[in-house]
Amino acid sequence: MALRPVQVNIKALDDSAVGRFWAEALGWSAYRPGVTTYVGPVGGYVWPDPVAVGINVVPVPEPRTTTKNRVHLDLATTSAAHQAELVARLVAFGATPADVGQGTVPWTVLADPEGNEFCVLEPREVYRDTGPIAAVVVDCQDPRVMGRFWGEALDWTLHQVTDDQAVLRSAKGVGPYLEFLRRPGVKTVPDRVHLDLLPYPGDDKAAEVARLRALGATDLDLGQGDVPWTCLVDPEGHEFCVLAPS
Repeated sequence: MALRPVQVNIKALDDSAVGRFWAEALGWSAYRPGVTTYVGPVGGYVWPDPVAVGINVVPVPEPRTTTKNRVHLDLATTSAAHQAELVARLVAFGATPADVGQGTVPWTVLADPEGNEFCVLEPREVYRDTGPIAAVVVDCQDPRVMGRFWGEALDWTLHQVTDDQAVLRSAKGVGPYLEFLRRPGVKTVPDRVHLDLLPYPGDDKAAEVARLRALGATDLDLGQGDVPWTCLVDPEGHEFCVLAPS
């Protein structure tokens, strides 16, 4: 038994506008399969995508707080010119420069139209084959703890674990990385960004949720009521959902 990340969930006041922004950022398309806006590769709505980790923008009534998200996306680029062009294009489309204390770095930190931080990276060989999303990055206090939990939770390969970071990627060697980076501070508010996981066809969702609880996940009540997905938090309190196969 194992789970796979299938989408990054972003909460937004205006899911259509934020979805259009991320479609522009990634060179993908925005689809409206229901009450949310799904952003995935061009060519028609396919869910779950066999390679990419999509973005599902969910409408919520509450505005984002000013607290920095502890989950963000890193975008890949292929050259310095590509990085500069992508930054300029996204600023023109509604992104704003963001200061998260990064100082002088070769990447550019921006925020989407509702303030969710993300990075446009300088070209890096490690991300040459990830597609537009280089990594889903999670701030944490103990990357070793996160590496153990998420390495057991997912069917992804744990590539690296140190005191400073834990890095996972699909065992197929495709799509983005999942990176847990040691950062100061603790999680104090729910994130606007989290991962959604999906069992494989034929696997039992309830059994998967029970397995996650045994690994150290705990249930999360956000007032979601009776829904087909299960909301949990990992050992450091990062929210995630286990979706029902459909």
